[in-house]
Amino acid sequence: MKEINVGLVGYNFMGRAHSNAYRQVGFYFPELKAKPVMKVLCGRTKERTDACAEAFGWEDVVYDVDELLARDDIDMVDITVPNNQHAELAIKAAKAGKHVFCEKPLATSVADAKKMVAAVKKAGVVNMLCHNYRRAPAISLAKKMIDNGDLGDIYHWRSLYLQDWLMPPDVPMMWRVQKEIAGSGSLGDLMAHSIDLALWLLGDINSLSCAMETFIDKRPQLDSFDTGLGGKAAKDSKMGTVDVDDGVVALCRFANGALGTMEATRFAAGHKNYNWFEVNGSKGSLRFNLERMNELEYYNCADKGDRTGFRLIQATDDSHPFMGLPKGAGPRFWPVAHIIGYEHTFINTVFDLCQAVATGKQTSPSFEDGLKTQLVLDACDKAATSGKWVKV
Repeated sequence: MKEINVGLVGYNFMGRAHSNAYRQVGFYFPELKAKPVMKVLCGRTKERTDACAEAFGWEDVVYDVDELLARDDIDMVDITVPNNQHAELAIKAAKAGKHVFCEKPLATSVADAKKMVAAVKKAGVVNMLCHNYRRAPAISLAKKMIDNGDLGDIYHWRSLYLQDWLMPPDVPMMWRVQKEIAGSGSLGDLMAHSIDLALWLLGDINSLSCAMETFIDKRPQLDSFDTGLGGKAAKDSKMGTVDVDDGVVALCRFANGALGTMEATRFAAGHKNYNWFEVNGSKGSLRFNLERMNELEYYNCADKGDRTGFRLIQATDDSHPFMGLPKGAGPRFWPVAHIIGYEHTFINTVFDLCQAVATGKQTSPSFEDGLKTQLVLDACDKAATSGKWVKV
């Protein structure tokens, strides 16, 4: 079997999720054409880089990305650092002839996203953006059903992505609330996922209107950071200014004639990771909730009057996307209704990535797909600023 030597940049939340996927993918996908080798972990903080490398089994560590890129034994660079570093690192990696895997959103601006697309095209390297939710089996099943025409003509898309972790006013000024680093707030952090799914499932968005709001505009300066989303502020810390959105609502028109609504916020009390969408068509409807990620709800207009209603599909059978071994050899993960979780969306993503690198065939979402999402994010920002409908 071929091997793909991976260099991962970043060791926090997403770095750990990616590390786990590289470590697990070979156990669940015997048809893997190229095995990812966890060669080098790169981070700026020695103590934390070393700890992550030891915990997940990285062979080596470096503390400077240029040292990583100069190595001849690295085939692919995986970028999980804050958003404002994506463009520079991806372009450098492509110029060094490395395949590139990058966390979402692709960049903090359309200009940088276009440069990233140009760089990977010129280098001829496989490139992939990590929108892992595409590879939740239930969402992949929704894609299959929509493409099959099971919903008929599509009329509506509506989505919610709701979290509440940022509500306490003493949550400090980590990078996710700083425009210079993150690019945007809930728009790029959460709604980027909804936009990617909408584009993948329904097609292009032609125009939109948008409203954004910052509910808490002053927060204490960050003193120390943890491996999750938060951090801690020092006692009597100075206050910093939040310059990104806390909540965003958008209306959109799709190229296929459908109407859409999208809402994202980190201020929805009681919601921890409520990534929900519904699609309505002339023949039926589908809806999904990440907090119940093994389930897809389906309404069929052709059902008899006394049998109408949303039916619950447990997308855990070995006939569902990603769930079955090749040639009907049985379940890939666990028996039916022995549910899989968040980590498996990354494992499924890394499988498709490794297959693409092994064959040289581009997979999705590519950087070009990421640019399409970036264009929608940019249109949202312009629409919120102008108060007008904006073409994408």
